[in-house]
Amino acid sequence: MRSLFILAIMIFVNGCSQKKPDRKSYDNFVFVEGGTFINTKSNLFGKNAKISDFYIGKYEITQKEWAAVMGDNPSKFKGDNLPVETVSWYDCVVYCNKRSEKENLRPYYVIDKTKKDIKNKNTLDDVKWAVTINPQSNGYRLPTEAEWEYAAGGGQKSKSYKYSGGNDINKIAWFWQNAGKKALAGVWSWSAIEKNDTKSKPVGIKEANELGIYDMSGNVREWCEDWFEDAQTTTGISRVWRGGGWMGGDFCCESSFRGNHQANGNGADQGLRLCRNK
Repeated sequence: MRSLFILAIMIFVNGCSQKKPDRKSYDNFVFVEGGTFINTKSNLFGKNAKISDFYIGKYEITQKEWAAVMGDNPSKFKGDNLPVETVSWYDCVVYCNKRSEKENLRPYYVIDKTKKDIKNKNTLDDVKWAVTINPQSNGYRLPTEAEWEYAAGGGQKSKSYKYSGGNDINKIAWFWQNAGKKALAGVWSWSAIEKNDTKSKPVGIKEANELGIYDMSGNVREWCEDWFEDAQTTTGISRVWRGGGWMGGDFCCESSFRGNHQANGNGADQGLRLCRNK
């Protein structure tokens, strides 16, 4: 009897000593129940597109989170709780993998810097790393464009808002007219933006959307995993970004708006939000 008790203690201690995934990573993530698009303003409404369950970041990745993993801060506007920006698509997939490793998760991306991606047709992209994925990974990743639009539009709780969380842009988004010292009006003007000290804002200040996710409209543009493709643009030229940003127009903040940029591009309004598989 005594030997069985000792054996049970040994099994318990051994189990506790094994490395386990850091569950704190779920603290700032929102569970998104999958399904079809019920937001009537979505590009995928009525097209039988179906999304599986997943987790998405409640906030855009902050500079504090970025620096803790990468050891640097490339952002133009500095502040721990400001969204990280001036990051390329390549920077973001590296961050996803490094953070996964740091938290004892299996990295989602397989990044081969010695090979060129033969699908990448952009002549201005001088990086072109070959990047593939581990679909069964439990690590961090960028959202697909469909996942991003589904979450921004409220998922199964959608009220078919124009922007992510409402129809009044000033309540839910930072964009060129309200992200400076004073409110601007009229036609978009870079000169007016510069003179108004317009810039990114701390995450989570504006109202959340139906799922409790912040800043999916405005603040900084968010990279998605996919190649951009439409009637005028063939795949392999640029990667998708969504959500608009502090220097962009109101139309860019609409949940249905699709933007794109070359994968090695960056800017003071270009950031990211993370996802994880269920």
